[in-house]
Amino acid sequence: MSSEDTTTTEPLADRVEAALRNVRDPDADVTVFEAGLIDDVRIDGGDVTVQADLSEFPPSEGQAVTSTMMRAVSDVEGVERAHVEQAPRSVDIDGREVGVERADRVIAVASAKGGVGKTTVATTLACALAADGDDVALFDADIHGPNVPELLSVSGPVQSDADGHPVPVDASAVDADDGAGDLEVMSIGLMNDSQPLAWRGAMAHDALTELFEETAWAGPDTLVIDLPPGTGDVALTTLQEVRVDGVVFVTTPFHAAVSDTHRSLQLFAENEVPVLGVVSNMGEFVCDACGEHHDLFDGDDPIDALDAPVLAEVPFTGDMQSPPQPTADGVPDVALDLGTAVADRIAEIWTVEVPENAVDLRGVPPEQRRDRVRDAFEGIASGERFEVVSDRNPGPVREFLEEQVDDELATFQVKRQNPETWRCRTEKP
Repeated sequence: MSSEDTTTTEPLADRVEAALRNVRDPDADVTVFEAGLIDDVRIDGGDVTVQADLSEFPPSEGQAVTSTMMRAVSDVEGVERAHVEQAPRSVDIDGREVGVERADRVIAVASAKGGVGKTTVATTLACALAADGDDVALFDADIHGPNVPELLSVSGPVQSDADGHPVPVDASAVDADDGAGDLEVMSIGLMNDSQPLAWRGAMAHDALTELFEETAWAGPDTLVIDLPPGTGDVALTTLQEVRVDGVVFVTTPFHAAVSDTHRSLQLFAENEVPVLGVVSNMGEFVCDACGEHHDLFDGDDPIDALDAPVLAEVPFTGDMQSPPQPTADGVPDVALDLGTAVADRIAEIWTVEVPENAVDLRGVPPEQRRDRVRDAFEGIASGERFEVVSDRNPGPVREFLEEQVDDELATFQVKRQNPETWRCRTEKP
């Protein structure tokens, strides 16, 4: 029997292992087996899946090792399809908290249209917040196009705790800078082996609700939810099931996209979700050769007409197309600035500072509210400012005050600071 015959009659597993032993770690100059990078090799007929832990490599080097392993395995006789996936990290499943409400704050990232870079912004925002020290959970609610795992180069299988609750995949950087927080990811894309999902409304609602309620998180400071584009079942389910503290909208500065964004902003406002602001994405690019800035859309910027702050203007650049990492040097500066802008807007909306002489009616029993307002109003001089902070619409306060002075108030300003806080201001005649 010739040596060639001997090779082809060896078990496929042995031949695959022999091929992988020719692949070397570029840093340590040892084989991937000697470096401890290979976690498992699964063979199903002619399909070979290699689980490797490449989490400590920079993205470019990790991709190079992955490509080399795939070529080595694909060249083995009998292999019909080769696949390399990130090995699951060991996860501490003790002491976890079930449900998205365990996060201190919840930020949704939405868009009216697909293809405007929503998932890229959501993923990069989560990494930027983690780089700034937050423990972050990233929930991929785009069940028909779950791309977050691919952008972060993470994969399943999803583990379960002792009670059967799914545990998110750890996407934290192994060599994270001091002060960087953890990053966990949950996505349908970690469970379905990238097969297309053709779920109708009720099925999508049930699957999403179960993940919202059952996922066991490690106590995140911030939960970022990547919503699917549009205002369909999944977006409405999220608004019904989750206390969303603010939404970031992503759009291109194209008039049709901005027009749809305006309508979507109204939906969130009607559901009492504060709009943190808008990310204007891919509005320009900078020429590598000449350094000139070039607008990708002609005419005036229609985003200026939206009644929302512009949190960031993200150019079309390779920096935003590279896989982000939850470290200071793992995301571009524009993403770090976006993270800061989002945190500032959350604080602005949800931090209620009550002026010294204002009447704070939050939590006051209904039968005591009139007396509180009357006593405070009677205690100020004519021409002094009078302010009320309340947990319900203070519109009826105007009628009550006009009854006290038997005259109309010249001004009466009402502002809703957040879904739980109203403010009104006037002057005593």
